[in-house]
Amino acid sequence: MPYFARVVVGDPVRGQAAVAAYGQYSGWIVMLTAPILGASIDRMGRRKPWLFVVVAAMIPLIALLWRTKADHSGLSVGAVIAIATTIGVLFSYTEVLHNSLLVRAAGLSGAHKASGLALALGNAFAVGALVFVMWAFALPGKVDWGFIPKAPLFGLNPATHEPDRVVAPIAAGLFALGALPLFLFTPDAERGQVPVLRALREGFGQLVSMVTSLKGHRDAMIFLLSRMFYVDGMTAILLFAGVYASGVMKWGALEMLAYGVILSILAVLGGFLGGFLDATIGPKRSVQLEICMTLIGVICMLGMGPEKILYFWPFDPAAHAPVWHGPMFRTLPEVIYLLIGFSNAVFITAHYASSRTLLTRLTPPEQTGAFFGVYALSGTATVWLGSSLVNLGTHLTHTQQGGFATIIGLLAIGFVGLLFVRGGDAVRS
Repeated sequence: MPYFARVVVGDPVRGQAAVAAYGQYSGWIVMLTAPILGASIDRMGRRKPWLFVVVAAMIPLIALLWRTKADHSGLSVGAVIAIATTIGVLFSYTEVLHNSLLVRAAGLSGAHKASGLALALGNAFAVGALVFVMWAFALPGKVDWGFIPKAPLFGLNPATHEPDRVVAPIAAGLFALGALPLFLFTPDAERGQVPVLRALREGFGQLVSMVTSLKGHRDAMIFLLSRMFYVDGMTAILLFAGVYASGVMKWGALEMLAYGVILSILAVLGGFLGGFLDATIGPKRSVQLEICMTLIGVICMLGMGPEKILYFWPFDPAAHAPVWHGPMFRTLPEVIYLLIGFSNAVFITAHYASSRTLLTRLTPPEQTGAFFGVYALSGTATVWLGSSLVNLGTHLTHTQQGGFATIIGLLAIGFVGLLFVRGGDAVRS
């Protein structure tokens, strides 16, 4: 998407608005359908056939993004948005389907370990893929290092942005290979006895029942309402941070790849930080701290630029020696922007862990399953809101900063809402 916004659309502001539109459209569809799928899946029985259909549809769509050419001789801007929207919706469906297989694959006692291991392996695999793309396609021709090829592998042409676009078929191939062990070696649910339409109808009824179960649980209800806002803000940051950095900091493919590698590594630390904070100050204060630090990070990002540091300090790159003589991140504003991104990566990841822990402290143990159903619903009911606000802010101000600034409101509402939640303190031995 940074390549799409910066090069294909040709204007970072209009590019950010285009990416926001795709996030908004996919969010609307996910809001209306994913919760019903989640509530119906137990009645539908086997998951793998449905999952196979979804994955089989995603793989060629992801590979097709290779045709996103700068001269528009391949896919049009509208076609890219339509394809990306479809991929986003289908990916949400895969999460619902494969998450429902977790307990069957790992057992109830091992589910949390398998879940954590999967996240860690996912980040590690992403780092490996990004490092390979840097070595094979982004760095060749830009540095004279012995271990870097002299030119992009496979004869890819930088003039037509083939090293940028190759990530699409690479991602499609990795997705296909990575899905094979799940289909071949993990157990599936038993065949369902309920027809699909009936299962969907009963699932919708269960959704209504889950929401009504909030009655009499004031603190859990306030928490879940607050989470609807702050999780949208966090999701919007993840979606737009790359597009924003590409446009505002003028970073190209090499810088964005390195940025992604470093953030993926640091994101792992966020999970450990969340657990430490939960045990030390309690999950409620942990979530508040994580939101606050992310809020500060967004405010700082808005004040950065290649010739500006934190709003008030002008910086002339020509008048200052490089921080180092490497191929990227050579100026002080770039280094400070990296540090802000590092902080966001850690605290955004930590908030996911702390939020789950907080819910368990606010609900009766015998109703945890029902409340986690509402928890999942609260994460999708307004998933479109962040993208919609970024889209609106970008159009109204004609700047990337104006669009990104709307995220502040979502985080602030979530933070204030948590002030009214009682409980969630640290457990004292």
